[in-house]
Amino acid sequence: MSALAEAADITNLRSETAGRADARQDTLKFAEAALADSKRDGLLLAVRARWVALAVTAVTLPIINPNWDVIYYVLMLGFFALIGWAQLKVGKVGRSRPELFLIFCDLALLTFLSVVPNPWSSVHWPIGMQFRFDSFIYFFIFLATATLAYSWRTVIAIGFWTSALWAIAVGWSYLQPESHAALSERVREAVGADIRMFEIIDPSSIGFGARFQQVTVFIIVAAILALMVRRSNALLISHAGIERERANLARYFSPNVVNELSGNDEPLTRVRTQDVAVLFADIVGFTAYADRRDPKEVIDTLRQFHERMEREVFQHGGTLDKYLGDGLMATFGTPFAGDSDALNALRCARAMIGSIAELNRERSNRTEPPIQVSVGLHYGQVVLGDIGLNRLEFAVIGTTVNAASRLEALTREFGCAIVVSDALVRQARAESSHSSADFALLVEQPAQIIRGLEQPVGIWTCANVAC
Repeated sequence: MSALAEAADITNLRSETAGRADARQDTLKFAEAALADSKRDGLLLAVRARWVALAVTAVTLPIINPNWDVIYYVLMLGFFALIGWAQLKVGKVGRSRPELFLIFCDLALLTFLSVVPNPWSSVHWPIGMQFRFDSFIYFFIFLATATLAYSWRTVIAIGFWTSALWAIAVGWSYLQPESHAALSERVREAVGADIRMFEIIDPSSIGFGARFQQVTVFIIVAAILALMVRRSNALLISHAGIERERANLARYFSPNVVNELSGNDEPLTRVRTQDVAVLFADIVGFTAYADRRDPKEVIDTLRQFHERMEREVFQHGGTLDKYLGDGLMATFGTPFAGDSDALNALRCARAMIGSIAELNRERSNRTEPPIQVSVGLHYGQVVLGDIGLNRLEFAVIGTTVNAASRLEALTREFGCAIVVSDALVRQARAESSHSSADFALLVEQPAQIIRGLEQPVGIWTCANVAC
């Protein structure tokens, strides 16, 4: 006995683990899709923001430096625009070496333009003067736009790549031969013994302290922005999980019910009883139909049937409880009772028959045989709630469900399309939105004994042509 119990525990554990793994896998797929969409949208936004920033920079540069040599930098802005266009072409979710290379090209080109003197300039500045133009602030533009499209790891990488490139540029500048020693000496004589003043205004000074401060602040800002990106991605994944849950709800409930469930804090797991309308629909003679046909044709027919039935259920405010092979079960008044549940079920049944008639006309045009659908309806008390331990299912159970299924089977005996219980008809007539047209085509029949019910059930029928 202990061995059997242990085996059962292992089976349950495996089932529970598999259930959690499947749930994680589903969430991962939704998260990947959400991140992919976010990456595409973010990259497009980042490139557009880059082009706007480059355009603004191209306009402001001549204002800040009204000399002909500024054209060199304006033309260089075109390379940045081209790199952005290339990033848009090669960008994808996950690690992309071409994309990372283009990001590095951005940073390397900006470093080059910030440190290497303008070859078109007629004035030859000391190398140290290149650092006085505060070109480093333009790195923050690339860092800011990176948060729109890239992962937090890439943002961190941009911080360290920029720091490394800037350190190399400072080292390269330091190793350049001194060319303006006389100018530096005159500045030294002017300031006298004030060494700090001399270091500040010396045109040949690189200013190691200021450069170290720049890269330190840049790394700090990159780290903060990376945390922001990581938090944003976590929120996106969480939102993807919510959308996955909403998509799962949309498989069973009509859109208006999904909206209500999304904003309702009351869990579906609360077991309760309430009166609902239950509908069963089935394809008549489908087993014989399937035996003589190609499996693909059979599946196509089922898809056509289920697509139309599902649409009618949702359009009439119903809940798609489950597919039953060549049939389905739907409920009206779940998970929340409405003012016209019985009436909606009755109208849905008639709409189903009309939709199948339309489908049969299409099938006739394709020389395909028609299909016949039967529907059973009942109204009464059911039990609602989630069942299952790992794989939860919102269940509707009770004698009302069984009776609706057996009423659907009675359509063969009466040769009609719809069999409705007297309980549903009485409830529909009690609902304020009904009209005489809703019941005009129903024909009252003698009460029938339904297996599972103590008392005979009064029924109404509706013929194929009339419905």
